[in-house]
Formats: sequence, C-alpha cells, structure tokens
Amino acid sequence: MSHLKNLKLKVWRQKGPADSGRFENYTIDEISDEASFLEMLDVLNEQLISDNKEAVVFDHDCREGICGTCSLMINGVAHGPQKATTTCQLHMRTFKSGDTIVVEPWRATAFPIIKDLMVDRGAFDRIIESGGFITAVTGGAPDANLIPIPKPVADAAMDSAACIGCGACVAACPNGAANLFTAAKISHLNYLPQGQAERHKRTEAMVETMDEHFGSCTNHGECSAACPKEISVDVIALMNKDYRASKFKNRKELSR
Repeated sequence: MSHLKNLKLKVWRQKGPADSGRFENYTIDEISDEASFLEMLDVLNEQLISDNKEAVVFDHDCREGICGTCSLMINGVAHGPQKATTTCQLHMRTFKSGDTIVVEPWRATAFPIIKDLMVDRGAFDRIIESGGFITAVTGGAPDANLIPIPKPVADAAMDSAACIGCGACVAACPNGAANLFTAAKISHLNYLPQGQAERHKRTEAMVETMDEHFGSCTNHGECSAACPKEISVDVIALMNKDYRASKFKNRKELSR
C-alpha cells in the first residue's frame, strides 16, 4: 500500500439553491491509494470539522456502486475518469501525488443544487411515479419458471434493470436529457411478459413526464459513455419505437 501526498482539491460550495456558489481550495496532506473517493471526502470533512468549519455536503448511501446517490463531477467527468465506475468505487490510486482535483455537483437544470455537492433528483422520481411499475395481483411470490422467457429477452431486461438512477447520463448530456435513464426503466419492464398489459400506457406517461423536466436527446451518446453501468443507447431506440406505437394505440383506445 502506498500513499498520495499533497492533493489539491477545488470543491464547489453552495449554501443553498438561492446562493450563487463558488469553488473553495483545500489540501489533503496524505491519503492511502486504496481509499475510495468518498473516503477521501470523509477525510476532508474530518479536517474541516476539527478546524470548526462546515463540512462539505455530498450524497452517499451504499458505497457499493448500487444505490446511485454518489453523484459527482470529477475533473469535468461524471463519476470521474475511470469507465464503468461510480464515484464510490473510484479509488485514489487513479490519481497521483500533487494532483489538483476539481469536484462539482451534477450540472443540469432539472437537478437543482440543494447544498454544496448535493442535488435534487426528484425529477427522476416523477418519471418513475408516472409509469415505472407493473400492476400485479398481490400474494405469494410466483414460481420463477411459471412464465417462460427467452434468455436473450431476459438478458436485455436485466441489462436495462442495471440502471441505478444516478443521473450521470443527464449530467454528461449537453442538452441535459434523461432519455437513457427513462429508456432503461421503460425497457426493463417492456421486455418482460408481465409488463405487456401496461406497455403503451407506461411508455407514453413516462416519456411525457420526462419531457416536462429534461432537455431533448440529439444522439450525442455522452449518456452511455458516462453511465457507470454501461447501458447501451439501444434502449433509447426501443423507447422511441414504443412511444410512437403508444401514441397510436392510446389514441385508438380513447376514440372507442
């Protein structure tokens, strides 16, 4: 195990949504290269608290790359320089002694800053609330093999289900679009037999809720490149196909 020394941090500090915010400079004298990026921020906060200063606010929960809350721009890259890695999985061995590291929150209109590095991602919740679920009869869990599902379909559904809702796709997109997130959540359910009953209603509701809060997709592909779970832009094509079908299907049902 080795240690990094004299790390220089430029951290975004903002008291609240109405504050203009600014960068503040800090130094980490020494830290293990096995520490995670969030553990490095913990060390910084311990220093600040010991100096009777206010700790830096940032989101975190599981610290295992599952929950999606560790939403940080690191040197201008969502989740930092290591591909297919969340911020909590990023280790300090990625950097060198003496490096300057710029730490910012997600930069997207739909994700207003709450304080420092923490943003409000409630717009994602509103997309899920509009249709990201399957209506099912309550009761005991059905047998796993009750409904046969071809393996390619099951694999595609699981690939989409890997989305952790972190928001890196939105932060990386020059338009602040949420198409990769929304498409992953739609595709996860629309691939499966259990999701067919509400397929058209779900797709129309989720896409139109997304459009209320986020920018439009223009196929830059930055979303997939920044995604820590490497979700393919193919899900966006499937969402667009299903949305067109949904507008026709739902209009036809309303006209009856």
